[in-house]
Amino acid sequence: MKIILPLLLLFSASSYAQSADFILLKKNNKTIKTFYAGANIDITTTSGAYISAQINGIKHDSLFLQEFIINYLPTTIGTYILDTAGSYHYKFHYNQIKAIGKAEKKGFNTKGSGASLFGGGVILTLASGVVYLVDRDKFSAPLMIASAALATAGYFMAKGSSNAMLIGKKYKLVYMDMGNNKN
Repeated sequence: MKIILPLLLLFSASSYAQSADFILLKKNNKTIKTFYAGANIDITTTSGAYISAQINGIKHDSLFLQEFIINYLPTTIGTYILDTAGSYHYKFHYNQIKAIGKAEKKGFNTKGSGASLFGGGVILTLASGVVYLVDRDKFSAPLMIASAALATAGYFMAKGSSNAMLIGKKYKLVYMDMGNNKN
């Protein structure tokens, strides 16, 4: 009996495991982030849906996601508790991911201000053009140049950039199959 117990522990300690598939996010052929099963991911799909979910698994080029619906519920003493109302399960091919991440909307909105500046600059430029055609004595060339410059600045502010990493030329997703495919 004293010999059998150590032998059983010795033979049962060896275990076999297969590593899971994963997905790499690369920027200019440099790996930025790795997504495994169990990690959280924020994606925008090619159909335009934004999903913030947990990765349940990655198999055969597909991501199996689970999104939890969490609500704040009031208690009888006036405080709030978090309650998981349910969850949704999704399956996406990794090529259906259009962007990773979502732009944060806090602080000063440069895109909205840029759009306003662009619109005002275009209107002032057009109005200066009309004044030039109708009454050249009242035309102000510095005003027209300044309004065109403001419209240009507004265009570039409105164009802006977001925190979302668009999959395409700069960012790429690479599926890594870790399956043991011996024939």
